[in-house]
Amino acid sequence: MSKDFNILFAGFGGQGVLFSGKLAAYAGLYDDKHITWLPSYGPEMRGGTANCSVCISDTPIGSPCVVSPNAFVALNLPSFERFKDRVVPGGTMIVDSSMIPAKCDRTDINIVYVEASKLATENDLEGLSNIILLGKLFKETGFCTAESLDKALLKCIPPKRKHLLEPNRKALKIGCEA
Repeated sequence: MSKDFNILFAGFGGQGVLFSGKLAAYAGLYDDKHITWLPSYGPEMRGGTANCSVCISDTPIGSPCVVSPNAFVALNLPSFERFKDRVVPGGTMIVDSSMIPAKCDRTDINIVYVEASKLATENDLEGLSNIILLGKLFKETGFCTAESLDKALLKCIPPKRKHLLEPNRKALKIGCEA
């Protein structure tokens, strides 16, 4: 049985929203799926709004826009408020509860609260809360295989930043176990 994943990552610029989406897209590509990756951000970049639509499918994708995601990763409160009602019934929402004090009262979706920013700080992984959330998304949805997710890390982390590979792997693991 095939499963299409229409994932929306959203937060502030500088939180790694686009990078998380890129990793998810490459993981889908390594699983031989059809993929799209569509970044969207305000003109101010760092500190402004940023979101990223990722579609992973067994069949060709008609549009790269994710209006009604079946998976949503919220990295800040404005994004949480803006997109929480767009998740399709039966979908999954992953929330950085360190950054988002609000709760969602929807009962028709799987909501997972992860203190990702706090976990990143406690594990000396400053700036990797996005990867912790990606790990949790992987654990909750199985949007790709573990091998493909690791290949995506190898692809997306440039050689000059190879020292970041192991911290990213650690952040994924923490997310999976959170």
